[in-house]
Amino acid sequence: MTDTHGAQRPGRLSIDRSSVNGVRVVALRGEIDHDVKDVLSTALLPRDGQDGARLVVDLSGVTFMDSSGINVFIAAHRAQAGPPGRLRFAGVREPVLRIIEIVGLDSLIPCYPTVEEAVLA
Repeated sequence: MTDTHGAQRPGRLSIDRSSVNGVRVVALRGEIDHDVKDVLSTALLPRDGQDGARLVVDLSGVTFMDSSGINVFIAAHRAQAGPPGRLRFAGVREPVLRIIEIVGLDSLIPCYPTVEEAVLA
């Protein structure tokens, strides 16, 4: 399933949802900022009948993220069922990774080079 928001405007966020080995994977493309924070929050919450305990967010297509994204990911981490650390990032590009590291989000949400590695972790 694909949810595309603001596709006519460059830099907007598109969201693809899938499942790999029973783990929810949310792939993001575009920019994460104040304008898309509500859509992103909704995408990260489990849908009816889905297990919310394991989630991988593929950030390989994200070119920009501001503090709105950081706040959404912290809230998503807290909302995950089960033990802490059930939310994982995959494929984070250097500019976005730098932001994640500066604010210390990588100590809360582990980062992996690929979706496959994040799913297996």
